Amino acid sequence: MAEHIRIRRAPGLWTVRSGGAVLGETSNALELSEGDLAPVIYFPRADIAMAFLDRTEKVTHCPHKGDAHYYSIVNKSSVAENVAWTYEDPLEAVAEIKDHLAFYTGENVKVEQI
Repeated sequence: MAEHIRIRRAPGLWTVRSGGAVLGETSNALELSEGDLAPVIYFPRADIAMAFLDRTEKVTHCPHKGDAHYYSIVNKSSVAENVAWTYEDPLEAVAEIKDHLAFYTGENVKVEQI
């Protein structure tokens, strides 16, 4: 693994919400810490209501993790574009995040430990 990336099991129960809807809840979240950046919580895809997510054309590349594919969250009250991402085929050093989703948090998306 790249020396500046650490992945560990995130203790407790985690939830992600948008537009008043609970998109997912899990006790199997992973926390990815990368250098000086704030840690990011990755939710198992199986614990996310994928019906709220629409895949977009956006793809970015990280030299330490691989190609990230993006999703927008669509619910009754809003569309939050490109706020979720996943590494479908991550580099071997971060293989644990395969089949997981992470979310940009802000006004429209909340990730919380409950």
